[in-house]
Amino acid sequence: MSKLPFIDLPAILSGCGTVRLPGSKSLSNRILLLAALAEGTTEVRDLLKSDDTDRMLDALNLLGVTVTPAGEGVIKVAGCGGKLPVKSAELFLGNAGTAFRPLTAALALAGGSYHLSGVPRMHERPIGDLVDALRHLGADITYLGNDGYPPLQIHPGVRNAALTVPVKGNVSSQFLTGLLMALPLLDRTVTVEVVGELISKPYIGITLATMRRFGVAVQRDGWQKFTVDAGARYTSPGVVYVEGDASSASYFLALGAMAGGPVRVEGVGADSVQGDIRFADALAAMGARITMGPNWIEAAAPADGDLKGITQDCLAIPDAAMTLVPVAVFAQGPTKLTGIASWRVKETDRIDAMANELRKLGGTVETTADTLTVIPPANLNALHCAEIETYDDHRIAMCFSLMTLATPLRILDPGCTAKTFPDYFERFAEVTRPVPVIAIDGPSASGKGTVAQRVADALGWHYLDSGALYRLTALAARKAGVEWNDEPAVARIAAQLPVRFAGGQTFLGDDAVDDQVRSEEMGIGASTVGALPAVRAALLLRQRAFRQAPGLVADGRDMGAVVFPDATTKVFLTATAAIRAERRYKQLIDKGFSAKLQNILQDLEDRDARDAARSVAPLRQEADARLLETSTLTIEQAVAQVLDWSGNRAS
Repeated sequence: MSKLPFIDLPAILSGCGTVRLPGSKSLSNRILLLAALAEGTTEVRDLLKSDDTDRMLDALNLLGVTVTPAGEGVIKVAGCGGKLPVKSAELFLGNAGTAFRPLTAALALAGGSYHLSGVPRMHERPIGDLVDALRHLGADITYLGNDGYPPLQIHPGVRNAALTVPVKGNVSSQFLTGLLMALPLLDRTVTVEVVGELISKPYIGITLATMRRFGVAVQRDGWQKFTVDAGARYTSPGVVYVEGDASSASYFLALGAMAGGPVRVEGVGADSVQGDIRFADALAAMGARITMGPNWIEAAAPADGDLKGITQDCLAIPDAAMTLVPVAVFAQGPTKLTGIASWRVKETDRIDAMANELRKLGGTVETTADTLTVIPPANLNALHCAEIETYDDHRIAMCFSLMTLATPLRILDPGCTAKTFPDYFERFAEVTRPVPVIAIDGPSASGKGTVAQRVADALGWHYLDSGALYRLTALAARKAGVEWNDEPAVARIAAQLPVRFAGGQTFLGDDAVDDQVRSEEMGIGASTVGALPAVRAALLLRQRAFRQAPGLVADGRDMGAVVFPDATTKVFLTATAAIRAERRYKQLIDKGFSAKLQNILQDLEDRDARDAARSVAPLRQEADARLLETSTLTIEQAVAQVLDWSGNRAS
């Protein structure tokens, strides 16, 4: 995905379909490192292409390991037999914990000098427990910043005779993973003893299973003692397939449970070594219908349509558990997630981040040091559109995409999903059905407002008079004493515009302002402020926020070109300038205003010329819009034609 500052996601009606998952991040980076340390060449298939795996591949290249592309999603890794060719290197590992922690352990026992660093957030993620364990084995590691945190300088260590190594288990399972994966580099039997409770046990299961694939069997005494025998060495299995990512599966399984379904994920299933497939059990406890095969899982909404709130211990599914937060919003009764203290030391403090962003949408959340409780709203209509900050955390971006079942929203920095799922939003769009939009564009006084309002009334859909937003911005600016050409000031007003349409009236705050905004003066003001790029940007999300179930009819210039380019039906409604002038003249006279037909005609012709010559979103018929010439049509005929083109009929 390109580095877009944001992506606006439409509200969706349902989700259904099949998704082939990208490879597991956890498995991909484990396999890459073990393939590099093994004897022989390993062909890795279905490898995840992401920021995290790119950081690991970059590091292996700098360490002298030969990696050769061998087709789409396939690489060959020439193992070094436990002896890395390069003994001095500087490695930048971004925010990839699955690369940083295991590489720290392997390099600490490799007998070289290595500098390891990452992004600022990585330097806030603890690593002290792993470093302490490695020091027991004779590693020489220096903190270059704060004690207990990266960046690190690794020096050739003195391999002492320690046979038992303690490591804390209650902060991150990656510490134990890194330690276990590095122990075959030593020449003696070593037992690792976990101090305290071991969190994220399924991730240790992934580590043990991956080590077995490369010929090293770890003896396990419960989840407290792990022994690697002297003489254990990694050997290539020849060809290794990477399972689909079970954590990434959670978003699509949740979609099926929330939005009807069924939604099927392929690439992970009942035979998976990944603990995050147990996310499906949590959905089942909430009432979702779950079916599963060896290499696939499918989720659908409960038979009665209602998910129910639960209390869920998330120690076994720390990453996938985040996806339960949006699911909980749509459940009956509160949902409490426990055992999530590790969220606070991930890519961001995920407990606070998820709570903060859900509250922006109008959600109610309670948090403690290691729990998060969602209290669903009594009415989902109480939720509203907002900008979602992603904190450079891929899982926050993907979790909140599910909230579009309630409201449109804007995801900031959508490219952060490249960490594990670069094309996530494209894949999400493939299995969702957005709220339909009928976009009616056209010049001033063409009748598009009247037609659009009547179409919306006939269908029982929402209505947006986008032109009114620009007129309201001009009116609000005039009331605030701001000149219309003061772009920054007008943009600030537009961003906070308190507008709503109700009962056939237009409100600015609590005041009905239809007569004011329909004046010729505000028409000129609308054209003036509408030509300012900053104002158009400020009003873009506000307009898209009107896209709510069951549908939206939006009228105004560039509706189908800019605001709703994916509109299901696009109409360019027009009439001759003379006919439009007569219609406007009659409207004004009927409302008791004095007017001159010739002046109105001249004003419309001048305005048409200005609108067509705008540098930003000039007025024009889009290639995919149907032309509706209404000079000889009644309103009823025009409405009927739009309904026919849209495939809808009045209910």
